[in-house]
This record gives sequence, structure tokens and C-alpha cells, in this order.
Amino acid sequence: MKIIIALVLLGILAALASAGLFMLRRPRPGQPRRDNRMARALAVRVGLSVALFLFILFSYWMGWIEPTGIPR
Repeated sequence: MKIIIALVLLGILAALASAGLFMLRRPRPGQPRRDNRMARALAVRVGLSVALFLFILFSYWMGWIEPTGIPR
């Protein structure tokens, strides 16, 4: 479970980094506009974030994960 969550978080960070690179680069002639590529990367990031949230809720509902609380 921890590995899945860590991989999705890495995917979210990678999508955010690629959107930042698309924003900073100058578009070359013949390439798609950077706005389209940046928007697509940010849409992927939002989709992964929502999917991770729903997966965590589903995992809790199925009993795969349980809250542990704050240790005293």
C-alpha cells in the first residue's frame, strides 16, 4: 500500500515538474504551443491527485488501511 501511494505521489511531482518546464521553455517552431502541453500536464496532476484521494478512501472503506492516531 505504501509503495502504491509513494509511486502516485512521485507521478504527481513529475507532472508538476514537467508543467513547470513547459512554462519556462520557449516554444520551438513546429511544436505544439506550450500552453497546451502545460495544461495537459497540470490536468494529469489533478487527475492523479483525485485518483489518489479516492483510492485512499476506498482502501479505508475496504479495511486495507486503518487510522493509527497520534502516538503518545
